[in-house]
Amino acid sequence: MSVRFKTSTMDGELQEVFGAPVPELYEAAAGPDASPALARAMELRSFLALTEEQVARVRDRVHADMRPDRDMGELSADQLRFDAQWLEAALEARDGYCTALGELLRTMPSPAQRPRPVRMTRLRATTTLAPSSAPAPPHAGAARPRRP
Repeated sequence: MSVRFKTSTMDGELQEVFGAPVPELYEAAAGPDASPALARAMELRSFLALTEEQVARVRDRVHADMRPDRDMGELSADQLRFDAQWLEAALEARDGYCTALGELLRTMPSPAQRPRPVRMTRLRATTTLAPSSAPAPPHAGAARPRRP
């Protein structure tokens, strides 16, 4: 199963900030008009989902090894130490991805402040003005006095 379809603990925040479900965010991030923030957020989200899957696998393996009906002769301190090291590394990575993604989401401008794409159009002059030989009136360009 693709990382895009696995859930992560930050999916709710991503949907809240970007205003769309995660699968749509992946599509938007792959598009030509994707913002750098969205692309980075989805990349971090992919790493986070993968790391959370690793944490869950180690957790489930330790739980299975420690289940009450398990033969105690099958327990291995070395295997449990290895799993503890792996779990520690995976949790550290998960914390790092959560921190990085959270910081990215917190520092992004709000949707109202985000620049909208600008469409460039060519303007054409449709009329021409004849040059005037009369001088401008003396009050041209002067500020009007305020009325009380």
